[in-house]
Amino acid sequence: MRPAPYLWKKGRRPLPEQTPLRVATFNIHHGRGPDDRLDLGRVADVIRAGGAVVAGLQEVDRHWSPRSAFADQAAWLAADLGMNVVFCANLDLDPPAPGIPRRQYGTAVLSRFPIRDSGNTFLPGSPVGERRGLLRATIVVHGVPVQVCTTHLQDDDPAGRLRQARAVRALVTGRPGPVILTGDFNALPDAPEIRVLTRSLRDAWPGPGPGPTFPAAGSRIDYVFTSPDIEVMSAAVVPCDASDHLPVFVDLLLPEAGG
Repeated sequence: MRPAPYLWKKGRRPLPEQTPLRVATFNIHHGRGPDDRLDLGRVADVIRAGGAVVAGLQEVDRHWSPRSAFADQAAWLAADLGMNVVFCANLDLDPPAPGIPRRQYGTAVLSRFPIRDSGNTFLPGSPVGERRGLLRATIVVHGVPVQVCTTHLQDDDPAGRLRQARAVRALVTGRPGPVILTGDFNALPDAPEIRVLTRSLRDAWPGPGPGPTFPAAGSRIDYVFTSPDIEVMSAAVVPCDASDHLPVFVDLLLPEAGG
């Protein structure tokens, strides 16, 4: 993992029955950095250099518009990184002309492990915002089935975002086995939306330090949460110029199969 200005590390070795897993969450801003240059290769380089074997991505375009050159960004990243991928569209529009793929925008999960199944659940709507969803993928890590979820909550409606956070909590805590929840939650750590989630899940960034992930506002709004049976070993916010957000990488220890 590259050096980062915000880093937390527990510093003990895994037990024999625990399985290490490096996970990332990254709002890729459809491949445009703070310089407004479209370069999806920079996103791939960040994920590759960070060593993530599972990544939850937000603001992913699929044949969406000229802003991303109408690319299938999830498929491109998966091919470049040699990973499996599942993409789900929260916005799904008719193509600009017959015979052209539909215009889609949403979230994705990349995994070096096989993705056994997946699904997307739309979250309660906000009267002022776009449709949001929770993407879930089941991956099997050395015999351990893990539910990996990612989401992107409403940015400009705190009440709507709270409803969405409550829905996310109900969806992820109702599933068996280890759960990893990633995403851009558009809320600070002390916000009601985050407190709703941490009633059942653990924030993988325990500090010290604020660990801001949205440099323009100096705010931490991107998170990795885990179910209580997963141990967090380290967490880092990694500087990059690939997006207007910074990615979070965490090292986790999964429980043994059947544990």
